[in-house]
Amino acid sequence: MNKYKFMPGKNVFRITAALLVVLVVSSFDNREENEKWEQIFNGRDFTGWIVPEGDGGHWKVVDGVIDYDALSQAPGDKNLWTKAEYGDFVLRIDWKLKDTPFLNPNVPIIRPDGTHQLNARGQEMRMVVPDGDSGIYLRGSSKSQINIWAWPIGSGEVYGYRMDRNMPPEVRAGVTPSVMADNHIGEWNTFEITMKGDRLTVVLNDITVIENVRLPGVPERGRLALQHHGNMVDGEWRSSPSLVQFRNIYIREL
Repeated sequence: MNKYKFMPGKNVFRITAALLVVLVVSSFDNREENEKWEQIFNGRDFTGWIVPEGDGGHWKVVDGVIDYDALSQAPGDKNLWTKAEYGDFVLRIDWKLKDTPFLNPNVPIIRPDGTHQLNARGQEMRMVVPDGDSGIYLRGSSKSQINIWAWPIGSGEVYGYRMDRNMPPEVRAGVTPSVMADNHIGEWNTFEITMKGDRLTVVLNDITVIENVRLPGVPERGRLALQHHGNMVDGEWRSSPSLVQFRNIYIREL
């Protein structure tokens, strides 16, 4: 039999006390962090949002998600806007493309620098892609839209800046996704979008696709919008429709 009996010394009590302090502080930090996030979609109705006038019920809330069929009857702006304006923030939002019924014949092959691949005659190379199209306008501007679509380059790019040939090359390259991080069509995705000053970072499904890129001329403050896209004529889509859903929309102002 071991005649020595273990007796906890002062160091053990000190370590235990220190661990308790760390846990308590961590708990308070997490609580304070959570309290900074504002839920801007309540899952029940469009409180805090501006439904397009004359929409006809095409933007709707179904089973706790914002659902859109790309058929808004609004004669003007068909996008769904927040009432509040935001400056510097982190936005978290889940989104899903429900379907991609339109065959888009004009999807370019996008190079890492944001330009399009050319063939031997100097013409842009294009491909046919089953496509859907929506996005999130930042600070009230369609140019600073974070794209949601089915292009091979992936969602998260800033089309308005990438296609602006007056932008510096580093900007056009910076707003081009570094990797295609989208889940499959019909599956949920999560954006974490950070705007601070004129700098943008986009994380898609825990993968950073746009990192600290400068957006020259971006407004200092403005509303957010969920984008309408698509045009149906005689029962057929003539452009990529926003058959899309959104949920779990939170913002933390910086």
